[in-house]
Amino acid sequence: MIVAKNITKSFGKLKVLKGIDLIIEKKEVISIVGPSGAGKSTFLQILGTLSRPDSGEILIEGAPVFNFNSDKLAGFRNKHIGFVFQFHHLLPEFTALENVCIPGYIAKNNKQKVMERAKELLAFLNLSDRLTHKPAELSGGEQQRVAVARALINSPDIILADEPSGNLDTQNRTELHNLFFKLRDEFGQTIVIVTHDDNLAGMSDRKLTMIDGSMKYEV
Repeated sequence: MIVAKNITKSFGKLKVLKGIDLIIEKKEVISIVGPSGAGKSTFLQILGTLSRPDSGEILIEGAPVFNFNSDKLAGFRNKHIGFVFQFHHLLPEFTALENVCIPGYIAKNNKQKVMERAKELLAFLNLSDRLTHKPAELSGGEQQRVAVARALINSPDIILADEPSGNLDTQNRTELHNLFFKLRDEFGQTIVIVTHDDNLAGMSDRKLTMIDGSMKYEV
């Protein structure tokens, strides 16, 4: 599904990634742990094609994605990759339903079908009674579930999550963790999660540890 080959990245003289090799199988849930500054989020951004490596290659379903031009890469990302961040980045002026629909509209999918899909996802996430609520009217856990629905709207093959439960209380954190595995089982997604949460990391199919820009070991 995803193959990373000798990925390096520097910012000025600081070497953040020092040659990462990784194979992630379809429908795996992978967690990446490690101290702050280890390069976890930088690596996740490269896996998600949001940032280009200095050297190395990312293959997604065999496609060398960084050989694509910028327009083709943006289209590929919109269709195949969903993102969930610690800070949900919902647009405050739009309702939950509208926020979920936005990536579908960007992909120029049929608007009615996008809206129907968004309602189905929000129902799946127990948010049917929050469709018309704006982010300020939602709890932190509800906002994060809206962000998950938004990540799913285009039925991506891959979900990338960067500290997705970092701002949640214990109950909402547990619910979100369980949700990732439900998504894998229900929709067949491959999920890669950067986290400091030991419980979530322990639930994953594999836990990878990054230290000082290198992948040190797997459990």
